[in-house]
Amino acid sequence: MAWKFFNPNPCNLLVGDCTVRAIALATIQDWHTVHRGLSLLSDEMCDMSSSNRVWGEYLYIRGFRRHIIPDTCPPCYTIRQFCNDHPYGIYILATGTHVVACKDGDYFDTWDSGQEVPIYYWKKEE
Repeated sequence: MAWKFFNPNPCNLLVGDCTVRAIALATIQDWHTVHRGLSLLSDEMCDMSSSNRVWGEYLYIRGFRRHIIPDTCPPCYTIRQFCNDHPYGIYILATGTHVVACKDGDYFDTWDSGQEVPIYYWKKEE
């Protein structure tokens, strides 16, 4: 279980698009498709595309369900540990300031975010 570099940004920019990147991997869509979809939903909901409410709705429509991570050891349960505990499946983890995709035990990001502490996650339901 490890960090894998992943940057689907078509211009290879390292910008504040972690939500778009994570959703692109988890939904097997390209960056533009996710960005446009979030933008349209954002406009419809009168909220920012990066808000939890908008991207959560985007995932919900696509069969993902949200789960809260138990509050038993918040500072010590990391993204890396979550991935070790979940070696199969597709997940999107949310911290207070970041979003990252996990697939089959690996986490995909433009930087090694394994030490970040997730608060909740979305799981693709079968």
